[in-house]
Amino acid sequence: MSDAISLSDTNSNDGQTIRPDEAAHFGRLASEWWDPKGSSAMLHRLNPVRLEFVRAAIDRHWPAQGSSAKPLAGKAALDVGCGAGLLCEPLSRLGADVTGVDAAPENIAAAAAHADGMGLPIRYIAGEVGALNIGTFDLVTAMEVIEHVADKPAFVAALAARLAPDNDRGGGLMILSTPNRTPASRLLLVGAAEATGMIPRGTHHWDDFITPDEMRDLLADAGLTMGEPQGIAFSPAKGLHLSDDLSLNYIVSAVRR
Repeated sequence: MSDAISLSDTNSNDGQTIRPDEAAHFGRLASEWWDPKGSSAMLHRLNPVRLEFVRAAIDRHWPAQGSSAKPLAGKAALDVGCGAGLLCEPLSRLGADVTGVDAAPENIAAAAAHADGMGLPIRYIAGEVGALNIGTFDLVTAMEVIEHVADKPAFVAALAARLAPDNDRGGGLMILSTPNRTPASRLLLVGAAEATGMIPRGTHHWDDFITPDEMRDLLADAGLTMGEPQGIAFSPAKGLHLSDDLSLNYIVSAVRR
């Protein structure tokens, strides 16, 4: 069974990066997270693309797992900014012992209810990742989250603190995705996507987008080395897909230096 835990259950220190208005915005969408035609429809389209990258990164980082259907068996995974669990549930099916953290209690409640319905043993916690005494994880993910936090260096440092050190399981792997700050992303992700209702209004603030070079510096300051980013692009023929085009959105892996 899935557990939903409040911040007060696991609070250890204060490393506040949550913006209350951002948490409230996404909390209002909680009831529609699992509706592929609702306000989170774009995330449902994006999720398989992210999972393609995640699976390839897992296979590179832990090659001994080969073509296993459960390459994360025996490993712990943390998804920060988990929403209602769109990534947590596939990670659980890949064999991981999964913890999901989100700033919005409404999202955590929706995530826990859905995981229970699927029979997935995922632990969900509402709160600030830097203030949670939850140990370390072999895999740490934060998808479309860093552009919403108040203090990006503190957020990346908090993620790095949750990443397992080098060990007999190969050390930790981090994966992040975020929009790039380009004229194309301003036009399409903020302007057109929100104007047409593809993304709820107020979801994105272009000035908070991060370039790949800025992401590399943030990770380096936290003691991590970033791999080569892959773009998440769109074309009428392919839909959303992994690409060399980083102009709209990209996804990266990182490991301890």
